Amino acid sequence: MTAAKREITPDDIMPAADYARIRREHRKHVTAIKRLRRIAVGPFTTWHFESYETMWHQVHEMLFIEKGGEAQVPDELRAYNPLIPKGRELVATVMIEIDDPLRRARALARLGGIEETAFLRFAGETVVGVPEPDQDRTTEEGKASSVQFIHFPFSDAQVAKFAAPGTEVVAGFGHAEYAHMTVIPDEVRRALVQDFA
Repeated sequence: MTAAKREITPDDIMPAADYARIRREHRKHVTAIKRLRRIAVGPFTTWHFESYETMWHQVHEMLFIEKGGEAQVPDELRAYNPLIPKGRELVATVMIEIDDPLRRARALARLGGIEETAFLRFAGETVVGVPEPDQDRTTEEGKASSVQFIHFPFSDAQVAKFAAPGTEVVAGFGHAEYAHMTVIPDEVRRALVQDFA
């Protein structure tokens, strides 16, 4: 198993014209990767487990769309490098997805603190999620953001148990208004094991 890259550097950034040439094919490639890193938990949250590749793609998409050139690169690296797993963690972008604006507003108003209740449970272990500390994702009024960034820090022993073939992994929330759980498909678990390499 080769070591996964942990950080995007300025040297990893493609010139805009070169990225434009590969963009269509690269998006197909990343879509296939993301399919194995995405789970639904409950009726309206989706967890997207991030990696170097997904964040490399995101940085290049932001540069392509916003066209800020080299001056934009440091801001994008500051925003997205923290979401690349650092070797003993998984990192998930959690989306609260409700199409109807009124229903979404009502749900978010009830889900304050949901980012503090995410967990992964497997083989007698519970890894509690730690929200990305960049900003508070719940307002003082108790309204949750529709996008949450959550780290799951593992010990070496937990990594070994998670990586063991056939391990059943449950992802969920312990929130009073959203106490939903789901079993992570084994193909997703196997893909996530690469983040510990």
